Amino acid sequence: MGRRPGRASSRFGRFRQVLSLDVDGVRKVIAVDTNLLVYAHRAGCPEHEQARSAIEEAANSGEDWGIPASCVFEFWSVVTHPASAGGASRPSAARGFIHGLMETAGAVILPPPAAVVPRCLQIADQMDLCGPRIFDLQISLTALEAGVSELWTHDAGFVGLPGLWIRDPLAEGSSHRRGVPQK
Repeated sequence: MGRRPGRASSRFGRFRQVLSLDVDGVRKVIAVDTNLLVYAHRAGCPEHEQARSAIEEAANSGEDWGIPASCVFEFWSVVTHPASAGGASRPSAARGFIHGLMETAGAVILPPPAAVVPRCLQIADQMDLCGPRIFDLQISLTALEAGVSELWTHDAGFVGLPGLWIRDPLAEGSSHRRGVPQK
């Protein structure tokens, strides 16, 4: 994954809003979910090559792209866990993988918005959302707040929100998208 042309190293300092405008007034900004990170990191999993290609596609798309901070922590939890399928990665390998995505592939880490807890709980209550899908909702809120228009995941049940396209780049044809984006 090579460095994207025109990406200044200053973008790795203080977080900046990644939303920018194009001719139509809306620019596509991509966020990547935890499962794609895990698959791209784990050479032994069946989805490895496809996930790696998807991340390379995001990095080389000419669009801004990032990783919600909670996905970084979930990635770490999964790949360094002692009972992880394929064996645990060393913390240095997990850190190196994320660092490489930021430094050479142009990923931006998307922090959660300040009001994520009350907003997430309110929306979860309105949606009658139960169980671990609350984490999907948190990721969706973080993505929307950062100006993301498309979230890539290999989770068919991922909880999205209006204004955010959900795309499975590992699905056949790479064009499986769902959602109701708002302009």
